Amino acid sequence: MPPPRLNLLFPRGIQKRTAFTSPTPTSFQVFNRKTKFLQRERAALLPSSTQTDYLKDEVSLRLTDRLLDIKRHFPQVLDLGANTCNIARALISHGPDVLSKIGHLTCVDSSGAQLYRDPDSSFQQLKDKMTREIIVDEETLPFEKESFDMVLSSMSLHWINNLPGVLSQINSILKPDSPFIGAMLGGDTLFELRTSLQLAEQERRGGLSPHVSPLADVRDVGGLLGKAGFKLLTVDVEDIVVDYPDTFCLMQDLQGMGEGNAVLGREMGAISRDVLLANEGIYRELHGNEDGSIPATFRVIHMIGWKEGGEQPKPLKRGSGEVNLKDILEQ
Repeated sequence: MPPPRLNLLFPRGIQKRTAFTSPTPTSFQVFNRKTKFLQRERAALLPSSTQTDYLKDEVSLRLTDRLLDIKRHFPQVLDLGANTCNIARALISHGPDVLSKIGHLTCVDSSGAQLYRDPDSSFQQLKDKMTREIIVDEETLPFEKESFDMVLSSMSLHWINNLPGVLSQINSILKPDSPFIGAMLGGDTLFELRTSLQLAEQERRGGLSPHVSPLADVRDVGGLLGKAGFKLLTVDVEDIVVDYPDTFCLMQDLQGMGEGNAVLGREMGAISRDVLLANEGIYRELHGNEDGSIPATFRVIHMIGWKEGGEQPKPLKRGSGEVNLKDILEQ
């Protein structure tokens, strides 16, 4: 079945917590977290900011869909890397069936401009069930152990340097037998833009520089969740393809989302005009649609992991099975 498409041819009093040191120190830096913070702050102040929420809103809706399959109530829920509170809007969109599962939602983000972009009236249906808090950095979580009954995270973990350490911290702040449900960009996200920019730079400048950030692969995420102590893992991937009039609209929307390049080794300054023009032509030649638009693929990795505890089901020991799978398949 082809991936879902979003057609965008015709566009489109504050608490602050301090953080403690991460128990797993970052050994390898990929992203400049200060640059990413400034990008997101500027993006939230753009007049078009609300018009570029479509991707994060869509991913948040799909993430919260998974709550329909969990027959439990969660008194304390954390939204880690809340952006513009996209998960809160998704919960409201789902109505009473999902809202009734949430006791209190704490939305945290390092960018105050993102977190407080929309007024309280936008979340009237949540009323006293929601609070917003600024934290220093999503890589160090300032919460006590076993503070939350569920942790949600949508479209923020792909900018984390120390992903194993953050997953370990999430496991630590969860109560026993509580879930972590997350969604992040990964794998071949924006592979069309990546390939066309590389060819354009090779042609016009005779070399390459990183313009699209490296992302985790779906095959790695399950291993990271397991190493962080999560059980009963579920990891799946889906592609969301968005159609744009041209590459300039795509790049403009990426800036509006706060999803610009923040790799430490990137070339400073804007991409030169001749490279951008070459990129436009190459993109259309390699990936363009018949109607004149261009597709951009966003690969979303969904993950669910449960903290061990309680009467949680456990897998049987290896070799304890009484039925041979080969016999079943042969029948």
